[in-house]
Amino acid sequence: MVRVGRRNAESGRAATATRAEVIYTGAEHGRALGPSVPHLAIPAVVEEAAPASLLPGEHTAARKVRFAIVNGCTIASLALGLTAIFLAMHGDVRLAAACLVACVAFDGLDGALARKLGVSSPFGAQMDSLADMCSFGLAAPVVVYASLAHSVPTPAAAVACVLVAACAAIRLARFNVSPKDGKFFCGVPTTMVAAVLAVSVLIGLPLPGLALLGGVALLAFAMVSSFPYAKLARLVRLPAWLWLLPIVGALVDARLTFVMVVVTYLLSGPVLWMRERRTA
Repeated sequence: MVRVGRRNAESGRAATATRAEVIYTGAEHGRALGPSVPHLAIPAVVEEAAPASLLPGEHTAARKVRFAIVNGCTIASLALGLTAIFLAMHGDVRLAAACLVACVAFDGLDGALARKLGVSSPFGAQMDSLADMCSFGLAAPVVVYASLAHSVPTPAAAVACVLVAACAAIRLARFNVSPKDGKFFCGVPTTMVAAVLAVSVLIGLPLPGLALLGGVALLAFAMVSSFPYAKLARLVRLPAWLWLLPIVGALVDARLTFVMVVVTYLLSGPVLWMRERRTA
């Protein structure tokens, strides 16, 4: 029993009401007799929403098979990333780097297949982002740490690799919530950073440990920068003679040519950014 703060006109005594009378008057009235009591409130029944469909459009057998193939490529990238971690833990650093290169290939394949086969979906985009975080945000720093552990102080290598993981997470989260630009990336994509790190370990760049450490940190900050970087489709349309330069350079000194190509691409972002500001 609860006491209602309403006086009876004849007796002047406080009237009382039951729990149901205080909160509700009944279905036919739909209004309270008195002030509501929070701990006596009857919770509303909330129906659970039906799960969203993973594959938009028709659910034919052929489309389901194509959908499974595309997501199989994503899972393959995820599995290769974990394999790279296991190999790095056992000291097989170059083989781990080769697994990362295969991760990059499968990551590009799943998106291309999804568009080609007409099974692109929000689920696939989220799967791809999670696999990228595992393969490129976690596996790549682990492989780099294993390769740097004997050439630089261990705490410095750990800090640089944690920086790569943190910037990769920020980069992927920002990409998921930002409007897409068909011409440029905002910052260097995680896939490209992982590819550069993997190839660097694979070919064994003849650079001092501190220089390699600085390069790792620079790539990490490049991921979260606001500089515009050209997508592969725009790079393919460059004049043929520009493509001949790295090919000839690779025949002379592949390692030096690789470093020059990476540095040129990293510098292209600030150059494009400054040109946009001048024309704005």
